[in-house]
Order: sequence, then C-alpha cells, then structure tokens
Amino acid sequence: QVQLVESGGGLVQPGGSLRLSCAASGSIFSINIMGWYRQAPGKQRELVAAITSAGSTNYADSVKGRFTISRDNAKNTVYLQMNSLKPEDTAVYYCRYTAVAGADYWGQGTQVTVSS
Repeated sequence: QVQLVESGGGLVQPGGSLRLSCAASGSIFSINIMGWYRQAPGKQRELVAAITSAGSTNYADSVKGRFTISRDNAKNTVYLQMNSLKPEDTAVYYCRYTAVAGADYWGQGTQVTVSS
C-alpha cells in the first residue's frame, strides 16, 4: 500500500503562482512514476505533468512553460510549481503514483482556484 498526501492548493489571482506537494509513504518502489492530474467540473481527468524516479518529465501542452514538476526521491515527494496561472487551470489536482506489479495509487485531491 502507498499513501499520498497532497498540499498547497488554494485560491490565487490570474497570473499568480502556487506550489503543490505530494508526499508518498508506505511500500515505495525505487523505480516509479509520480504525476499530477487535474479534473475540472464537467470534464475528464487529465494529465498535467509526470516525472520518473530518474527525472524524466512529461507535460501537457497547456502547461508547458508555466508549470514545473520536480521530485525529492529521498523524501518520496513530488512538487508542482505553477506559475502564470489562468482561470482555466482551476480544477481539483490529484497526485498519482505508479510502479511495477500494477501499483497505482491516487491522492485525495487538492483544489486550485484561479480567480480575481
């Protein structure tokens, strides 16, 4: 079992910044992928960014150049630095951990609201 605890969401004005954190605990495989997904009301959950334990990253086109994903393997924590936020970034953001043997876990989600 893996537990994921997210933090850092909130209300921010357009153009502002937020930093999300997701700490994983439990039976962590050294080789894994951690990522951030988001789901806006009435829309499907979508990938925002992901990072492997080796540091390779992948971003949705809509956030490239604005968001940065990083991780601290010693702390089993992944971060999402979100800059130049737009109203369309408003969503519940979920952390996801995947690894071998079908390990696939989600966090509880954290709300990000971009509004003036």
